[in-house]
Amino acid sequence: MNKTLLLVDGSSYLYRAFHAMPDLRNAEGQPTGAIYGIINMLRRLRSDYPAAYIACVFDAKGKTFRDDIYPDYKGHRPPMPDDLRKQVEPIHEAVRAMGWPILCVEGVEADDVIGTLAVQAAQVGMNAIVSTGDKDMAQLVNGQVTLINTMSNETLDREGVIAKFGVPPERIVDYLTLVGDAVDNVPGVAKVGPKTAVKWITQFGSLDEIIARNAEIGGAIGENLRNALDWLPQARFLLTVKTDCDLAPHVRSIEESLMAKPTDDQAMIDFYRKYGFKTWLREMTGEAGGKRPAAQVHAGSGAVHPRADPQAGLFDGEASAPLTSDYETVVTEAQLDKWLGTIDAAELTSVDTETTSLDAMRAELVGISLCCTPGQAAYIPVGHRYQDVPPQLDRDMVLARLKPWLENPEKRKVGQNMKYDSHVLQNYGIRIQGVAHDTLLESYVFESHKSHDMDSLALRHLNRKTVTYEEVCGKGASQIGFDQVALDRATEYAAEDADVTLQLHQAMWPHVAEDKGLTFIYEKIEVPTAVVLQKIERNGVLIDTQLLAAQSHELGVRMLEMERQAYDLAGQPFNLNSPKQIGEIFFDRLKLPVVKKTPSGTPSTDEEVLQKLAENYPLPKVLLDYRGLSKLKSTYTDKLPKMVNPATGRVHTNYAQAVAVTGRLASNDPNLQNIPVRTAEGRRIREAFIAPPGSVIVSADYSQIELRIMAHISEDEGLLRAFAAGEDIHRATASEIFGVAPEEVTSEQRRYAKVINFGLIYGMSAFGLASNLGIERSAAQMYIDKYFQRYPAVARYMADTRIEAKAHGFVETVFGRRLWLSEINSPNGPRRQAAERAAINAPMQGTAADLIKLSMIAVQDWLEAQKMQSKMVMQVHDELVLEVPEQELSYIRDNLPKLMSGVASLKVPLLAEVGVGRNWEEAH
Repeated sequence: MNKTLLLVDGSSYLYRAFHAMPDLRNAEGQPTGAIYGIINMLRRLRSDYPAAYIACVFDAKGKTFRDDIYPDYKGHRPPMPDDLRKQVEPIHEAVRAMGWPILCVEGVEADDVIGTLAVQAAQVGMNAIVSTGDKDMAQLVNGQVTLINTMSNETLDREGVIAKFGVPPERIVDYLTLVGDAVDNVPGVAKVGPKTAVKWITQFGSLDEIIARNAEIGGAIGENLRNALDWLPQARFLLTVKTDCDLAPHVRSIEESLMAKPTDDQAMIDFYRKYGFKTWLREMTGEAGGKRPAAQVHAGSGAVHPRADPQAGLFDGEASAPLTSDYETVVTEAQLDKWLGTIDAAELTSVDTETTSLDAMRAELVGISLCCTPGQAAYIPVGHRYQDVPPQLDRDMVLARLKPWLENPEKRKVGQNMKYDSHVLQNYGIRIQGVAHDTLLESYVFESHKSHDMDSLALRHLNRKTVTYEEVCGKGASQIGFDQVALDRATEYAAEDADVTLQLHQAMWPHVAEDKGLTFIYEKIEVPTAVVLQKIERNGVLIDTQLLAAQSHELGVRMLEMERQAYDLAGQPFNLNSPKQIGEIFFDRLKLPVVKKTPSGTPSTDEEVLQKLAENYPLPKVLLDYRGLSKLKSTYTDKLPKMVNPATGRVHTNYAQAVAVTGRLASNDPNLQNIPVRTAEGRRIREAFIAPPGSVIVSADYSQIELRIMAHISEDEGLLRAFAAGEDIHRATASEIFGVAPEEVTSEQRRYAKVINFGLIYGMSAFGLASNLGIERSAAQMYIDKYFQRYPAVARYMADTRIEAKAHGFVETVFGRRLWLSEINSPNGPRRQAAERAAINAPMQGTAADLIKLSMIAVQDWLEAQKMQSKMVMQVHDELVLEVPEQELSYIRDNLPKLMSGVASLKVPLLAEVGVGRNWEEAH
């Protein structure tokens, strides 16, 4: 403790705290969000990092030396918001009262003061801990300087900097100089991002060497570097933290001037009272026996119900300054009027619905919860139906009063999975608008590899254990519907949902907002995609149930035939679904070779084993075919007719948006993504997806999208040239690999090239390629070697991607989506290799997912703008499926491919192809 200097980058946290809680005010209407955030963070720091010497450093008013040498420095930044400016002096007042020395040094930035103090600390044998959210400060890290970010629970020592940025601390300035700093308006080298910067620094060693050997870097990116050579020294100077500031007028010595002081309790009591921080005030004044009071739920009758006291912080890991929970059960019109006024005046309101079913289109509304200020929420019950239930407001009346606000696009709303709530409200004729944020999607964009349910998010980001649905409604056979839950208990659960959702948004949004790529993915792709998906789900798709019944009967007959055939091959009847009996037939009776064993040591009969044995033996092949037909029958031909909504006559799938790390959608109830199309029987299932009389099904999908993305990302001249010329890419590849003219390529050579093209972007090895093509491994390796000789930039992309994935733990799509790879540095060889293969393919699969989402958004906007009757009814992989009235077909067929091809500009042209038919299969 006596050897530690704790430094806080107050300016870094000032804006982040403000933007995390822009709407928090005290009873007098004064903004207090930034004050709360700074105090909360400093309280936690003093507890978690006890240090004898401390300082909180803020930027001083006026220009710095950087402005003098570069007038555009930070020139694009808007002026400080008025609500934040009003909080600066109170923040300084509170920080001093908490015992923190404050430093504001004119002519330099807070970063420079911190850098200078860190160097001075090392000179007197101290370690420095710097609390900041500024990535530029990573250049200070060494054996005696560590960075911590309390808003993301991140600690950066030397290894941490390398893992995060891909370069060591002493190369951070080089890295920043190349990529530029958009926050400070310091340009780097055009088109050079983190990947290229890491690649160059790894290859050449330093920025000076990159400059000296610039002629070795070819292509357009090399020209960009050469065009920036005169600027780079100035950019490096601007981005280098100054460590020799003259601090003598402010700090005589660290030991004399920066010693931690005790908190001025009376000053803090007065401060908390003035700004309305009641929880902290109670802690200091000893009210309620010196303990934090239990949160309260206020019922309309005036009764008070005790509730478990939550540990509610606002940022990751920070739970030292919890909010009390003031939850109100709205059962009178006067209460409703009060809340209508509150939400109408609020900048942002959290909304949540409670219902009778997870099936949103069939769910009945039980209640609505609202929250505009953390810790204060309301639950409006409208559909509870247990014995002796207290009086509730009429559902139709409540919805009629809420409808203007719900449908007002200017009234900003936030929720957790708002797609569900949108369906529920539309069941009652309300089309919610103004959904500004969705915490499910914020979590998905920020940390796609983690769980996104509210309970997990609250524990992870707020350090708060929430009331679970099972705690309220029970489990299993004894579980009751939410409409049977008592009003007081329902309020605890439902109002907490709205409250926690608002707090989660305030905790997660700064993480998304500080990254340009993540902000684009969230604001321009995921949030509008959720709106489009809700409409697609609502549209549903028409199903020919009679055709499915006929197909189901045919499948049943064929399965009986296969069963008899299996009995003949086995020499006796047996259960085709019993692994034990199959094992006895295979290995005891027929003496088939054992391919692999189960963990218990018995011979395995899983799918992989059947496929291997089917290459040489007839019975395993029959079993595989039988299982395939059985799955089709049970999953689709039998099940789909039962899933038709009686009210619409259609099947309405649910698209899960926050599941796949790559950004791809998942479809369930029914799963439309997994209908097998490689078999005739599987393709026939799609014949049952039909258009109503007078309309047709239109299918539009991207042609060879992942190969085009590979060409764009790798910038391989051969691939770019082939796609630009509109060549058959598989024929072009075959021509390159086999050394023949394109017109001389045989069908077999084209097939080989197609397998190679698609296989390599999935990280296929020589062994996998040999197995797929049925050739020797040496021949497969020869084909791979020739491929990379002809397309060398693809090989470089794959090698570079593995390095970057290991350094960062993630890769990115073209648009900035982060694709996390938890096993990329695993000591387990097979897991690590699988992660490396995923690292190569994920940017292409993820970019394809981004493109189809952009297409969905563009197509929906276009259909609505043109006031057409055509509508999207399905999205499957890279394909959009529309139901189109015949009178609109010509217009759709002409314009839809152009629209999809124009949603993004890559280095190769995007190509969308359209098919038309009376059913989905015919449209292919």
